[in-house]
Amino acid sequence: MFRYLPFLLVLALWIYAFIDCLNTPEEQVRGLPKVVWVIIILLFGEVLVGPIAWLVAGKVKHAPAGGSTPSEWHRNHRTEFVAPDDNPEFLQSLKAEAASSKDVKDEALLKDWEADLRRREEELRRKERGEEPRAD
Repeated sequence: MFRYLPFLLVLALWIYAFIDCLNTPEEQVRGLPKVVWVIIILLFGEVLVGPIAWLVAGKVKHAPAGGSTPSEWHRNHRTEFVAPDDNPEFLQSLKAEAASSKDVKDEALLKDWEADLRRREEELRRKERGEEPRAD
């Protein structure tokens, strides 16, 4: 089991560097174009030159602003992710959007029905008077 461990570690680093390079925005890549970094990682991954070169020289490092750790307030006040189904503000916005779009659709449908009703009433009046119906 332990004789496979170095191979698995090399493979893990190779995969990590490859995915990290693909997910890094183009403006955060240093030295070479992103496509060249991907090729270097793939070609020299087995000997660890490509992945280590990417991790050391290929990506822009961002230091934390104003210190090495988050402030005390940020450490104690972490924001929790709320799923859209559980977020009352999101659900309220969906209801408002649905209501406004439904009102617009309903008004357009009502106007179409009224226009069709007027046209049919006019045709009936012409038939009662014995006139030829107009072809619109």
